[in-house]
Amino acid sequence: MSPVDASNYPSSLWCDTAGDPPAYSQLSDEKRAYDVAIVGGGYTGLSAALHLSEAGLRCVVLEGREIGWGASGRNGGQVIAGLKYDPEDLIAHFGPGVGSAMADLVGRSADAVFDLIDRHGIACDAVRNGWIHAAHCEKSLSRLRNRAEQWRAMGIETEILDAQKIVRMTGARGYVGGWLDRRGGKIQPLMYAFGLARAATGLGTDIFTKSPVKHIGRSQGKWHLRTDRGSVAAKQIILCTNGYTDGLWPELRESVVPAWSLQISTLPLSPAIRSTILSGGQSLSETRRILHYCQIDAHGRLVMGTRGPAHDEATYRDADSLISDMKDIFPQLRGMELDHVWSGRVAMTADHLPHLHHLAEGAHAALGYNGRGVAMATVMGRLLALRVQGASSLEIGFPTTPLKAIRFHRFSSLGISAYGRWYGLLDRLKM
Repeated sequence: MSPVDASNYPSSLWCDTAGDPPAYSQLSDEKRAYDVAIVGGGYTGLSAALHLSEAGLRCVVLEGREIGWGASGRNGGQVIAGLKYDPEDLIAHFGPGVGSAMADLVGRSADAVFDLIDRHGIACDAVRNGWIHAAHCEKSLSRLRNRAEQWRAMGIETEILDAQKIVRMTGARGYVGGWLDRRGGKIQPLMYAFGLARAATGLGTDIFTKSPVKHIGRSQGKWHLRTDRGSVAAKQIILCTNGYTDGLWPELRESVVPAWSLQISTLPLSPAIRSTILSGGQSLSETRRILHYCQIDAHGRLVMGTRGPAHDEATYRDADSLISDMKDIFPQLRGMELDHVWSGRVAMTADHLPHLHHLAEGAHAALGYNGRGVAMATVMGRLLALRVQGASSLEIGFPTTPLKAIRFHRFSSLGISAYGRWYGLLDRLKM
């Protein structure tokens, strides 16, 4: 499998193992007409395009870089069902109607990913053997037991893991227990983005890359989007730029805070070491606030990530702390060489929930996946497609919330840094 052209993508393991990307041209025509124009060629935009095309609408995706260039091609590849809020929390916050529907929807979010993979034959090294959530302290383990029980009450198969079993299943040290969620799994994230794009174009979606939208305006009942070399007109628009949201719609940019992830990968592990780490094919996350997450890729590398520095070009020096943590968690990897380090930007919301917005007449957006982007971005693309077709919030099982700027947004990077230090202290104190 030949690597993706590195000149078009940030360096990463996923870039080097994704194979040939689908080829798309730059928009260069004037006044193309569509039912829906989508800004952003990541999971959200591609999922929306795919579902809209399945419904018979004529769509265009305008991507400023390349398909999956942002977080969709640089994430940890973990497919995790649910949100960071438990079902009871969602019901308490949104009420028994929308809250219950929302809990059911997000509880099936991993299904949405694997369903698309199966239906469209997407080759992305998909494995669905579950996701392990590991507790770093007894207080966290108690919360995980409660979470697992809530999902079990909704008919989801869950398994509580004691300290001995989590060591046997993961090969990791430092955890007091956890739970196994069999809904979860893992993918090669950039390959998944490529597959969504191919499926969408196969159903009639037009995709243009290297076509950043510079202006959006509305006249005569249509939205008009202009790039450097062309323009399109559409009855409705969807903005799907998540962590890379810019000033195209300023209030949208100010509704989220960008946060960076940092990831490393080892050289392919020997069979002897490979058999000791996540040998059942699960992915793993932990309960620390500054958490670690990992999986073994299709070629036998350990991929591990955590919170990263605020830039998109990570170095091994940036990863010193993560490398040290990897060797503490997996002592069998001491002396193991690395072959990749990379970073990317995700979008965090003030309430830690994804946001679905109706921006204006015929204008929609979704963003803010707070580290659960593979499954939730896929689902939100489908929900956006339903909203475009007139479905209500209750019908889709997810609230449409007013667009609200985060207070003191311009100082958000300082706040993230301060919270990072505070959360790190709490993690060390196991609070």
